[in-house]
Amino acid sequence: MTNSYAKAYTEVLEILSHFSKEEYSKIPQEKINFYKSNMEKNYEYSINPNIDLSKQYISKEANAILLSIFRDYFANDRQRKTLNNLLSQNQEKLENIKREKYNSKNILINNNRNVTIDNSENK
Repeated sequence: MTNSYAKAYTEVLEILSHFSKEEYSKIPQEKINFYKSNMEKNYEYSINPNIDLSKQYISKEANAILLSIFRDYFANDRQRKTLNNLLSQNQEKLENIKREKYNSKNILINNNRNVTIDNSENK
């Protein structure tokens, strides 16, 4: 377990502790137990319930976990569909960026430029 996810589980549990009993009970106990057994016990994290959560620090990993909790246990069908579409679009954008970055043609072009520059410096 990476340290960032252990910290994220700590953040998620702190946020979930502010849910009402009714909302909290919608999340399977196995999931809560998983977070508890894998959380970073030495990481201090707290939120201010009087300040909007969007204005407080939440790690990317904790945000992703909370997003999946919302999608799986709280979202209605329309929200779930919208969320899945957004996630698919974001994933597609990331794949395009990776494809462009690691495209073998681009790598060769960049390597040829570096070789040309290196050769002219040697002269």
